[in-house]
Amino acid sequence: MEEEQTVQLSTEGVCEEVKSAMSSKGSDVASGGRLVSLDALRGFDMFWIIGGAVIFTSLDKIFHHPVTAFINQQLKHVEWEGFRFEDLIMPLFLFIVGVAMPFSFKKRLGRGDSKKTLYLHIIKRVLILWILGMMAQGRLLEYDFSKLRLYCNTLHSIAAGYLISSLIMLNMKPIWQIITTVVLMLLFWALMTFVPVPGHGAGILKPDVNFAIYVEELVMGRFFSSGSGYTWVLSSITFTATVMLGVLAGHLLRSEKTELAKFFWLFALGIGCLLLGMVWSNWFPIIKHLWTSSMVLLAGGWSYLLLALFYLIIDVWAFKKWAFGFVVIGMNAIAVYMSVQLFNFRNIGNIFVGGLSERLGDWNGLVQAIEAFAVIWLILYWMYRKKTFIKI
Repeated sequence: MEEEQTVQLSTEGVCEEVKSAMSSKGSDVASGGRLVSLDALRGFDMFWIIGGAVIFTSLDKIFHHPVTAFINQQLKHVEWEGFRFEDLIMPLFLFIVGVAMPFSFKKRLGRGDSKKTLYLHIIKRVLILWILGMMAQGRLLEYDFSKLRLYCNTLHSIAAGYLISSLIMLNMKPIWQIITTVVLMLLFWALMTFVPVPGHGAGILKPDVNFAIYVEELVMGRFFSSGSGYTWVLSSITFTATVMLGVLAGHLLRSEKTELAKFFWLFALGIGCLLLGMVWSNWFPIIKHLWTSSMVLLAGGWSYLLLALFYLIIDVWAFKKWAFGFVVIGMNAIAVYMSVQLFNFRNIGNIFVGGLSERLGDWNGLVQAIEAFAVIWLILYWMYRKKTFIKI
């Protein structure tokens, strides 16, 4: 789904490189070694989308325990204002895209690609992501123009954030990249706070009345997807800010700092972003539907902390075997994301366990969720073993 630190979706030599990385004694990121922790973190994120969330929410129906009830709640989006674990999945994706960009761009420029060639590659990827997003949730495959939605999917937010972040990265020094990221968050806050919505006034952040919704209706017209509360056009500003937080992490991981120094910097940035996000939320609420600046910081903080944890355990301490299952998922993120959007893997799994449904009682949901996930993972494992990695 996203740009990788070594363009890992190529079909030659990837499997050997990953196997080597999984058995190595440490990371060599600054000199171009593989960042296995990023593959694993990408797979961890995808895990919840392709079945992990359903598996864990099924536990509460069986055990009815305060712990399972808490897990069940955390795996459901907040209706409007607030933040739960489920609300981290999409921002973490955008963050991971950003982390990988410095690695990928450096490799392409280092092998002699011109900026023009790189720009053409960027445009190609954005267009493909856009079409895939329309296939996934934009009703493109219904072949009904009246139902088509042009900008409505996670892949669209990735495409927009990736495109703008690419322009920032390729034309600004790191210090200006940091400044631009801050400016983007302040700009979105100012627009949402001070620009009035015609007929309503300024600073309104209701699901059906806010400046981002107004812009959405104005720009998208008949292609506007009403009723969801999600905004995309104006929120491209903060989608970019989320990707740029990842870009800054990528710069840090590519630096010549020691491994422990990188970990502590990632950890410190995570804590700093969390605190800033929570403080800012007193004036600019955390609303994922709008992708508010305070949400960018809060989600960015958790993303930094997760990256720090995965980096420390996998690339610094070299405890890698436990992450193999996540790596298998992360190595084919685009394929599995589109697959679960277009196909019902539970139906495939039910070929083998569907006959048990009447006998399992409350356990039925959990068993079906596990078998559906197993089908997906085994397909990904087969692709991994065959060195088949989907590339855009």
